[in-house]
Amino acid sequence: MRQTKKMKKLLEQMARIDSMERGKLCRMGQRPHYNHQTWQDGRNVVRYVPAKDVQSLQKAIAGYRLFMDLAQLYADEVIKQTRKARHKASAPTQTPKKRSSP
Repeated sequence: MRQTKKMKKLLEQMARIDSMERGKLCRMGQRPHYNHQTWQDGRNVVRYVPAKDVQSLQKAIAGYRLFMDLAQLYADEVIKQTRKARHKASAPTQTPKKRSSP
């Protein structure tokens, strides 16, 4: 399958993401730190994050979400191209009609 312009553009956008982190960030009431929650090996893992590191972690979490959204769009485009190719391959081919001889 040939890559479309859209597919190339999506891959370029994905490659430009420079930081990623899974999970979510939760403020811990009046405490000076935050909780960073992620799933690892089927369980919830919580890490404490100092307030000074929150901004960079939020950027990394947003980077991961953007990456996953772009990956979904890329998959949608590949699926679209795959279906087109499959439809084209399964379309009945026109064979020339036999001429009846007089």
